[in-house]
Amino acid sequence: MRPSGRALNEMRTISIETNVVKHAEGSCLIRIGDTHVLCTASIEDRPPPFLKGTGLGWVTAEYGMLPRATNTRNRREAASGKQQGRTIEIQRLIGRALRAGVDRAALGERQIVVDCDVIQADGGTRCAAITGGWVALRLAANKLLASRLILSDPITDHIAAVSCGIYGGQPVLDLEYVEDSAAGTDGNFVLTGSGALVEVQMSAEGAAFSRSEMLQLLDHAESGIKQLVSAQKTAIS
Repeated sequence: MRPSGRALNEMRTISIETNVVKHAEGSCLIRIGDTHVLCTASIEDRPPPFLKGTGLGWVTAEYGMLPRATNTRNRREAASGKQQGRTIEIQRLIGRALRAGVDRAALGERQIVVDCDVIQADGGTRCAAITGGWVALRLAANKLLASRLILSDPITDHIAAVSCGIYGGQPVLDLEYVEDSAAGTDGNFVLTGSGALVEVQMSAEGAAFSRSEMLQLLDHAESGIKQLVSAQKTAIS
């Protein structure tokens, strides 16, 4: 039995509220259970220096957690003058994931920065950030199209992510914190809306996992991604 009483392949409740930040070109508040992440997309009219003159655009991401996103207060990283390694790793993952669904030539020589701020954490924050970050990115691209700053849609597919793991000896979908902290195996799956794999992060926190267990986790992830993509479609409709 899972702590929440959910079935092994059951997602937490998914909610995506759009246009929650007045000044951002795209924004949403995504809630997956008790994990809540604010995502904004900001359009910059110049690409990073390494892309100048190439005709290609760029999508990048920044990630952070508010001090009381967890059960104890975390010191702001700005106060220490540097980002933690975990933060850097997560924001690079978000950027890589979102770029997998973008035609950078269609975007033109500009950059979209997706900021993901965790308001409340209960497991799966990076996955919620990717899923919500795509919605903010989609809304920003819509504004570029509406203003005719670009002529073709740079968004090629949905991008969403979900966590899966081995908890209590069973493969489970969408880990909340109490499961994540005790899981024997922990994994994050990033997929496109059409079901193609973008990135898989898996590690054995306890006993090693089998090929069969890995495939069961992938099956759970594919099921979860379908629900997340459905929520994305509802949010932007």
